Amino acid sequence: MVNKFKKDSMILGVIMGLILPVIFYAILFSLFFIIREIFSLGSFITNNKIMLIAIFINLFSLRYYFVTLKFDQSGKGILLVTFIYIVAYFAIF
Repeated sequence: MVNKFKKDSMILGVIMGLILPVIFYAILFSLFFIIREIFSLGSFITNNKIMLIAIFINLFSLRYYFVTLKFDQSGKGILLVTFIYIVAYFAIF
């Protein structure tokens, strides 16, 4: 199963770039929700900040595909989706 992710494909990069931030956002949102409920803290971390942190996770996969594996097409797919996420984030907020 690991070998499926070691393929130089733009479509694979786009899919990874779309899915990783969504999964990471769900994890962070749940974590901060639990922390707020347990410790009765105010909203020190807002949804806007969680979204920006979730987009940031793409940079790790981008570096892995560009530098470590030398897969340009997969890296370009991740970079494209990351750029779209960032433009959309700043257009909305």
